[in-house]
Formats: sequence, C-alpha cells, structure tokens
Amino acid sequence: MPNESNLLVERVQTGIRIEKRILKVLKGFAEYHDITLGDLLEGIVLHVFDGKTPFSPASLAQIQELKKFYKLDLNSGASHHLTEKAVPKVAKTERAARRRKS
Repeated sequence: MPNESNLLVERVQTGIRIEKRILKVLKGFAEYHDITLGDLLEGIVLHVFDGKTPFSPASLAQIQELKKFYKLDLNSGASHHLTEKAVPKVAKTERAARRRKS
C-alpha cells in the first residue's frame, strides 16, 4: 500500500438493505467517533479483509452498550439466517401510490 496519508478513491452510492437495529448501532458508533457510516463500514471491511479485528476492547464495550440501547439481540450466529418480515400488500400499494404522486 502507498505511504500516503490520504489515498484517492472513487466512491459509489449504493442502496443496501440491512437489519434496522444493526444500522442504528452502526450509525450510533459512527456518530460517537465523528465519522460517516461509509467510513466506518470501509474501515470494518478493510480490517476484516486483512484478517484483523476492526475494534479495540473499548470499542467493543461501546458497541455492547449501543446494542443494549437499541435492543439488538443478534450475534454472529444469526449471520445468513435473517429473514425479512412480510410487508402487507396494502403498505406496498400505498407506497407505490405515493411514489407516483411525487
């Protein structure tokens, strides 16, 4: 990797679906550290890609507090086993109608 303090990259906007409480914990953690959610996710992924843990013991303790606050009771064992709740057809229809009006 180059020894530059700031590396120029091309970022893209993406729309990902993520479990609601996980997102709240991630946003809370990013806000506490005054970084964007994107920066946090990039940092987590780059650490994991290198086989390193992305969080210090203090950060893990903070994450546990955020998980309690947002009632996030999932752990790594839930990975790849999450299923979305069915969205009622009425709600889908109402959203579609609102989109057409705007």
